Amino acid sequence: MIGLAFFSAGPLLFAQRSAKGSINIVFEHFVDTAVLQLDTMVYHNALGQSYKVSNFKYYVSNFQLIKSNGEPGKSGGEIFLVREDEAKSKSVSVSNIKEDTFTGMRFMIGVDSLYNCSGAQSGELDPINGMFWAWNTGYIFLKLEGTSPSSTATGNIFEYHIGGYKYPSNCMRTVTIEFKTPLKITKDHISILKIKADVSEIIKGPSTIDFSSLPVVTDQKNANVIADNYLDIFSLKEIIQ
Repeated sequence: MIGLAFFSAGPLLFAQRSAKGSINIVFEHFVDTAVLQLDTMVYHNALGQSYKVSNFKYYVSNFQLIKSNGEPGKSGGEIFLVREDEAKSKSVSVSNIKEDTFTGMRFMIGVDSLYNCSGAQSGELDPINGMFWAWNTGYIFLKLEGTSPSSTATGNIFEYHIGGYKYPSNCMRTVTIEFKTPLKITKDHISILKIKADVSEIIKGPSTIDFSSLPVVTDQKNANVIADNYLDIFSLKEIIQ
């Protein structure tokens, strides 16, 4: 009887294993409909003020795929630093996803409180990446820097370094993207999701940013204004099944 129990357990355990798949998420950076080009292209904000972008990078984390009934699927703790000046950073992989069909995706802009409370770390969270506030013992979630003739800051710069996870300056934002057609995850197949990130939304709305009156945000003051704006920067361009 002992031998019988041993051999019957094997198939049962095997049947309980779930097949897994993966997705690649490709972030493409734009300013409205124009491809983002650092330091060269002149853009205009909603007030007609001209500007150039010199630096754009941000953290995305805690990816979840959403089933048609609203239940979350994959919930990973991966943290990715996406930056315009490093092409490979704009393609991230989320793996170990249980086979199923999904109708949307959630992820967070920023780094959650656990990592913010753990001091400087390595990898994507290494301070060498320029996204850690030593004075504040926490991470910068998004950086947007550039110049504008309308800016009243020294050198006509604008500089938005947004972070913070504590009330009333919690700048973590959760993005929800709905799929027009369901995404089917199958074993050993990698689907590609192309996501547009529109830089213009960071300074457009719901609060229109005037470079002459608010050229710099690098601490808690006004951080939520920019964070509420960057909630809307992401949209789905295409799914390649």
